[in-house]
Amino acid sequence: MEKIIIEKIVRVTKNRKKLEEKLGVRIENRGKEVFVSGGAEDEYIAVKVIEALEFGFPFSTAILLTSEDFMFEILNIKDHTTRKDLTRVRARIIGKEGKTLKTLSNLTKCFFELKDNRVGIIGDPEYMKNAEESVVLLIKGSKHSNVYSHLEKNQVQPVLDLGLREEKSRKNNF
Repeated sequence: MEKIIIEKIVRVTKNRKKLEEKLGVRIENRGKEVFVSGGAEDEYIAVKVIEALEFGFPFSTAILLTSEDFMFEILNIKDHTTRKDLTRVRARIIGKEGKTLKTLSNLTKCFFELKDNRVGIIGDPEYMKNAEESVVLLIKGSKHSNVYSHLEKNQVQPVLDLGLREEKSRKNNF
């Protein structure tokens, strides 16, 4: 049984039935404490999903963590800058009317969320490196256009299936 302390308990209690069905666990709460019970792997995934919900991600995005194709990372802004005016750094990440976050999401194929002085990222492990690099570059003061061009140049190329595995199995049969 895992125990988590959550500030935004309403987000979990509102989605409790859906979470229990999708994750295959039992969720109970006492005050701000949430108890998750089930199989070890199911508990681990449920804790990650609940942490993403508590961070501020919508339910539809947080539930993506049940797939092996997605992971959840948190970057602390203070770890990457010595500046005192963190509101300005957060504003650089968000951009005017949220355009920077939208552009980063489109270029990295990841989901971003800001909470206090932390940036949460949910995405495919292959794309996470680029997403984290881009946020760190913005925190350190790089121009937005330079970050975008860096992302465009370093896009993760999809792996092409050349059918080589089938070829091997055919050789073994003859």
